[in-house]
Amino acid sequence: MQRRSFVKSIAAGAVVTAVSLIPGRYALAADTIKVGVLHSLSGTMAISETVLKDVTLMAIDEINAKGGVLGKKLEAVVVDPASNWPLFAEKARQLLTQDKVAVVFGCWTSVSRKSVLPVFEELNGLLFYPVQYEGEELSKNVFYTGAAPNQQAIPAVEYLMSKEGGGAKRWVLLGTDYVYPRTTNKILRAFLKSKGVDDKDIDEKYTPFGHSDYQTIVADIKKFAAGGKTAVVSTINGDSNVPFYKELGNAGLKATDVPVVAFSVGEEELRGVDTKPLVGHLAAWNYFMSIKNPVNDAWKKEWAAYAKAKKLPGADKPLTNDPMEAAWIGIHMWKQAVEKAKSAEVDKVITAMAGQTFKAPSGMTSKMDEKNHHLHKAVFIGEVQANGQFNVVWKTPGPVKAQPWSPFIAGNDKKKDEPEKK
Repeated sequence: MQRRSFVKSIAAGAVVTAVSLIPGRYALAADTIKVGVLHSLSGTMAISETVLKDVTLMAIDEINAKGGVLGKKLEAVVVDPASNWPLFAEKARQLLTQDKVAVVFGCWTSVSRKSVLPVFEELNGLLFYPVQYEGEELSKNVFYTGAAPNQQAIPAVEYLMSKEGGGAKRWVLLGTDYVYPRTTNKILRAFLKSKGVDDKDIDEKYTPFGHSDYQTIVADIKKFAAGGKTAVVSTINGDSNVPFYKELGNAGLKATDVPVVAFSVGEEELRGVDTKPLVGHLAAWNYFMSIKNPVNDAWKKEWAAYAKAKKLPGADKPLTNDPMEAAWIGIHMWKQAVEKAKSAEVDKVITAMAGQTFKAPSGMTSKMDEKNHHLHKAVFIGEVQANGQFNVVWKTPGPVKAQPWSPFIAGNDKKKDEPEKK
């Protein structure tokens, strides 16, 4: 898999004069509004996160070309937390206290988000998080533009259980060993039990970040599948996806035998994989590059031109994916909220974010929920094609409201669908 090169630094813009200790309060005190970009540009997650940095910078360029925000240009401050979870917290603190950014766009893994969350809450910073996750969190300092489990994981499993999706009876829940896969699988196990699936028909497996030898695991899946119609739900993250999918191909495990549905594999992760043996395996997302509509066509063209102009790795085969779309929606909604609030001050922007809408490349108008800091998102299930793209085989009729607190976890019915005021 081709690793993307990264920007270590960008030219410094005008100095921002602080007029308050709280991030965002002074964001309009200079010629620019500083925004932080907090994505891993090295390490195991660079395969997925580098492109989110790139698309965020493209959005900033586009916004600046149209006059900026409140008449001021946006100035990106790019840092590399290097797939190192404690370093995420250090870099977040640096962005808020030293660089004095008004907002941060960043993180992929939930462990990185959990690492930075106390920093954003302590300093009253603002984070836009663009990746699907396990839910079970609601902070006033975060806007979640990726999917909650009811907008990705649950619909995908329901599809695989259906006649249309193959009627799976046995389940392998395979993930990277950290909070997102474990919590998602806790929810899925409870959901499967509610549908009458026995424990003996659920096999849960975890591998560390950066794991590369999937021979034994794929052999175990084949053995387990001999006991009845089986599907694999994959929450493998980062560059481990490459050896996993290669091993599926080597073992001749076809989608017609044991379909794999992935929640963290999109067009970018398949870039370096021979996808011919993987045809028919599935991914569940809220956007695919192959979706046809004028907004997506224009966005793909803009991205291709940007990648070429900036000489980005992979510019010869420019790809878009779901987290890129979520990042794109997030920065544009933030811009709209700043303009509505007539201020980049965090608390004013949070209030102005409620109910914001944006015509997304998915073809849907995405709406930020009035209360729960999550987007209403349509759900798509796509089959891998020989060219590394996805063919949509199922979708929701329209956007689905997020449930941050899953009804399949005990006690969640007593939790509020909005952040606590602190």
